Amino acid sequence: MTFLKWTAIVVAAGYLAGLVLLFVKQRAMLFPIPTAERIAPSAAGFPQAEEHVLTTSDSEKIIVWHVPPEPGRPVVLFFHGNGDFLAGLAGRFKAITADGSGLVALSYRGYAGSSGAPSEDGLLRDGEAAYSFAAARYEARRIVAWGFSLGTGVAIAIASGHPVGKLILEAPYTSIADVAASHFRLVPVRLLMRDPFHSDERIGRVTAPLLIVHGAQDQTIPIAFGEKLFELAHEPKQFVRILGGGHDDLGNFGVADLARNFINGS
Repeated sequence: MTFLKWTAIVVAAGYLAGLVLLFVKQRAMLFPIPTAERIAPSAAGFPQAEEHVLTTSDSEKIIVWHVPPEPGRPVVLFFHGNGDFLAGLAGRFKAITADGSGLVALSYRGYAGSSGAPSEDGLLRDGEAAYSFAAARYEARRIVAWGFSLGTGVAIAIASGHPVGKLILEAPYTSIADVAASHFRLVPVRLLMRDPFHSDERIGRVTAPLLIVHGAQDQTIPIAFGEKLFELAHEPKQFVRILGGGHDDLGNFGVADLARNFINGS
């Protein structure tokens, strides 16, 4: 009995230590910043973009890349994923702007030249600053909010509180807490999450036309989360299931063309 008692104590202590480590390290896991280096658009092979430094409501300095649209064309307000940085997305941005569409792409706090450290509150403040930058230059009906993965939570928050022309969500989630709970089934994740990103509580306030694109083989954010979010959204809405698509490879399945057709109304 003594052996069993001590075994139980050791197991319990190890479990509790794991919970503490998960709580302390969760932001490093959620925001695995690939680089803090500031890279100019021209150095990334995207010289048509202008770099701007914005000041957030809590005085952080964040980077946006801006490509003005051709007359009458929309402007994509792009929110990247947690492991992305603007220079690494230059190819995606070229595809978005190839038809004359404009771009405002945000580098979150702590990422690639932007000051501060990321958190849900911080990223939402960054999103507000990027939206204000776009709205000061273009009519709201021309602004298309587009989020990928983690960035879908920022895009939804912006579209739920501000007028936008359309909303595109690529590999979205109901909440980061739900996704984390699906990966850590033996851990009370929802009690530990500091940045839950509850898109499920915000999507009902979005009135803009919605497109959701999700890979059927997505192992990072399983498609069931995108489907559930779609159920909660108002019409008009479209859901595109990419057969064979994973999480980071939807660009290989023509997501830029899908988005362009949606933006153009076809």
